[in-house]
Amino acid sequence: MTARMQNPAVLLPELNPHVQGLLKTAFGSGVPKTTLELVHLRASQINACGFCVDYGTRTAREAGESDQRLHAVAAWRDTPHFTEAERAALALAESATRLADRSDAVPDEVWDEAARHFDEKQLAGLLLMIGITNLFNRFNVPVKQPSDQVDR
Repeated sequence: MTARMQNPAVLLPELNPHVQGLLKTAFGSGVPKTTLELVHLRASQINACGFCVDYGTRTAREAGESDQRLHAVAAWRDTPHFTEAERAALALAESATRLADRSDAVPDEVWDEAARHFDEKQLAGLLLMIGITNLFNRFNVPVKQPSDQVDR
């Protein structure tokens, strides 16, 4: 795969400090880093962003995730590898990423389950990570950013 153009984040270098600030804020929200990494990976899978799936898998490993759990993220409902809090975060990530799939994009049961495990600051951090991930996906997918360009 060849990119259609340079990544927008490269072409607009003034964007990077702002995005890094948003990421720092998400990671400082009190949500475990591994949970945020799982949320990033799941949203990227939904959006078919190969670059972000590749990058997210690497950063999740660096955060301590096992290969077994990483392989199971796409089928998280059908595996025993995730805590109730992680499941709630993954369900929120799916709903907030698939906004157009139903009239009630984030149903009360999804929100209430997430709110049972995370306080409002943590919920804000989860939503921020979901939003940032969707931003990354929307940069990388249209330009066909090759996943082989992820630094190893």
